[in-house]
Amino acid sequence: MKILMMTNSYFPMLGGIEQSIRSFSQAYRKMGHEVLIVAPTPANAQDAQENVIRIPAIEHKKEPKFFINLPLPGTLHKIMRNFAPDIVHSHYPFFMGDYALRLSRQHNIPLVFTYHTMFEHYAYYLPIPPSAAKRFTIKLAAGYANWAQQVIAPSESVEAILRHRGVKAPIEVVPTGVNIKAFAKGKPKEFRRHYHIPTDAFVVGHIGRLAPEKNLKFLIPCLVEFLKHHPKAHALIAGQGASVPMIHRSFQKAGLEKRLTMVEPLHDQELADAYHAMDVFTFASLSETQGMVLTEAMACGTPVVALDANGVREVVRDRRNGRLIKTLDRGQFVKALQWCHGLSPAKKRALGQQARQTAKEFSLDRCARRMISIYKSLRSKEYVPLSDKDDSWREFVERIKAEVDILKNVVEAGEAAISMVKIRDIKKIGKLSDEKSV
Repeated sequence: MKILMMTNSYFPMLGGIEQSIRSFSQAYRKMGHEVLIVAPTPANAQDAQENVIRIPAIEHKKEPKFFINLPLPGTLHKIMRNFAPDIVHSHYPFFMGDYALRLSRQHNIPLVFTYHTMFEHYAYYLPIPPSAAKRFTIKLAAGYANWAQQVIAPSESVEAILRHRGVKAPIEVVPTGVNIKAFAKGKPKEFRRHYHIPTDAFVVGHIGRLAPEKNLKFLIPCLVEFLKHHPKAHALIAGQGASVPMIHRSFQKAGLEKRLTMVEPLHDQELADAYHAMDVFTFASLSETQGMVLTEAMACGTPVVALDANGVREVVRDRRNGRLIKTLDRGQFVKALQWCHGLSPAKKRALGQQARQTAKEFSLDRCARRMISIYKSLRSKEYVPLSDKDDSWREFVERIKAEVDILKNVVEAGEAAISMVKIRDIKKIGKLSDEKSV
């Protein structure tokens, strides 16, 4: 099959979406399928990656960094003609996602949309009131999902949320798989030595984008508190983002900066070595749809302590492969870390073995085969092959319909956001009136 991936971001940007696209694409190619990735980037960027086409874009340099693609319909039309994909797979409900919809409609090719992220958790980046921003992103993403012939949810809990939000399109649950072999072996001693982490330290770790939406204001105080009670404990944090200064300040204020190791984003074998160097992996994000780092850590035999959330509860099994904390309680989170710390060597090994077993359920090979079967099922339906048609008028009509739908979705999302602002203002006015009457 020929699969066209369209995304707002790709490597060298780092995150779960980028890793998901790369992992699935590599797996598809090994299975004999062709994959073309289209992503925006600044016009002067250099990219030697095979099978990746870059679209000139404007870069948003503040956090979060992202690209807004420039309108180049001629370029995309040429890609469709030359590559002639069987599937258009969109990974965002806006920007390049809009182009994916247009191309799918114009060329009569099935559109698949993976709902990677709970976008409302990033709404605080928008220059409008939080309640309105959240409503806007929820409505926009749900509206986009309903245009797809197939929606992919990374977990069962996300599928339930999408149904609750009014998504009527077919939904299949397909997690992003983990490359079990790639994470099976590591060099923890060498990693610790390289980063000057004591060999006898109990290492609590975290890997990911270090940004506010990852709930680090909850996690970091938990790590600090745990280290205070355990003199031989050490924190290992890998990543980059706007929360880095906050993390440094928290450890410095507690006088624990010497027991904190922070490193830049890690890749390939060094990433696996980092997981293996940890005694426990910690995770507090409430904005994930899956949390790929959880299965990566488990594939290394590293148990996880995490908050109960969408995409987490499907992976972490309390007291079997880690600890699942049901409430947003720092004391309970710290106690869970202490529980892991206090286990006997035999019980620690058993916990690690259960973690590895869980990771196998999310193997990349299994997930990739599932996705390919979904692609083939969609193509078996009534779709006119691209090479058998040359109906310019029909393409024009479908393009206009797509533009109308995109505009309609934005307007409806905007109306929903405005209604939230009005409700908020009415409540404020009512509160002020009550205070005056008193």
